[in-house]
Amino acid sequence: MLAGDDHQYIWHPFTQMQDYVQEEPLIIESGRGCTLKDIWGNEYLDGVSSLWTNVHGHGKAEIDAAITRQLGKIAHSTLLGLSNVPAIQCAKQLVAIAPEGLTKVFYSDNGSTAVEVALKMAFQYQRQAREGSLQRTKFISLTNAYHGDTIGSVSLGGIDLFHATYGQLLFNSLKATSPYCYRCPFGKTYGDCKTACLSQMETLMEEHASEVAALVIEPLVQGAAGMIMQPPGYLKKVRELCTRYNIIMIADEVAVGFGRTGRMFACEHEQVRPDIMAVAKGITGGYLPLAATVTTEKIYEGFLGNYEEFKTLFHGHTYTGNPLACAAAIANMEIFAAETTIDKLTAKIAQLQERLEEIKLLKHVGEIRQCGFMVGIELVADRESKEEFPPAAKIGHQVILAARKRGLIIRPLGNVIVLMPPLGITSEELDRLCDITSASIREVTESRKVSGQG
Repeated sequence: MLAGDDHQYIWHPFTQMQDYVQEEPLIIESGRGCTLKDIWGNEYLDGVSSLWTNVHGHGKAEIDAAITRQLGKIAHSTLLGLSNVPAIQCAKQLVAIAPEGLTKVFYSDNGSTAVEVALKMAFQYQRQAREGSLQRTKFISLTNAYHGDTIGSVSLGGIDLFHATYGQLLFNSLKATSPYCYRCPFGKTYGDCKTACLSQMETLMEEHASEVAALVIEPLVQGAAGMIMQPPGYLKKVRELCTRYNIIMIADEVAVGFGRTGRMFACEHEQVRPDIMAVAKGITGGYLPLAATVTTEKIYEGFLGNYEEFKTLFHGHTYTGNPLACAAAIANMEIFAAETTIDKLTAKIAQLQERLEEIKLLKHVGEIRQCGFMVGIELVADRESKEEFPPAAKIGHQVILAARKRGLIIRPLGNVIVLMPPLGITSEELDRLCDITSASIREVTESRKVSGQG
């Protein structure tokens, strides 16, 4: 009944429904810790944190209790011209753990809207702040970038598969070449390249600084692009360039924030303080939709003025600062502190790195990219030439189905297998994650059918 109703009534995101309705759907009914259970009683290890959101595991007692307590008071009250207790407390705690100098919190609902708010902040700031400039109307973003699915955030995107269809709806952004070292667009080798990608970005800024409102970047890792990692020092240099050319730096920490890279926020790795930071996904521990755009006093003050000046940031969402979501976020941040979650990650990250070395030896693994608990395993038809598997082979999809049969839920990005388990995963579960991933890749890529395509 449920399977039939799923096929009949639900249009799933980022899913080719013609294929989906040919398969038996996996319908999750419950979860505990890092384990998900379907309606037939089968259990699965949650290898992608329910799409990069879950932090401490499902059914975390402290977050459950926080939501229940808040539900006994009020589920929602608008933040337009009013406030509520959890929203205030959550903002205070978020500022306390954010990079120094980020002091004002603007709430929204998801990562896309957090970035959308950041764009409007930067654009409007340039139009009305004393230090702004009416000529600064453009944005710099990176090739391979993904910042969400709303029109503004898609305009920043650099993944044609996701964005090209909507080209006529979008505003143009200036594109800096991202550092995809495995497939360097400059044909160079990391170490001998003299970071040509940074030189290209610097030239772009030098030529267009007077018309650029802000630069938007995913710090350290371009997640949806296939876990593309930036080389050491890259992010810090980008910050220096933004400072030199007086360009607002927006850090999209939606995917990389809340411990995913081994630090609370990815910017911390290189002591970078953005002017605006967007967060979502892990902010509530993976429980409820909540996002925040955090910025400086300087940018905030650019919106202050008399009523008739209309300097207000005219942006908002119905569920902005939702008390239930904020209560979950408060509990989430308290768990980070009480359980020293970040400190405990060090050993787990090392264990994961060691196990990935074994997977790296598989015949069709071209490269494994890891930053903390963010992993991309790029599968290739031929390791020497880096030849890609054709899309029609659906190699990534085949691998995740093979993993599912073994009791693991993971999700591909094309030919890249993504691993991003909850931070609360145990050592034994990490081993199981890697064992199943390895066996599934081997089963699919080393089969006679696939080898013939390679």
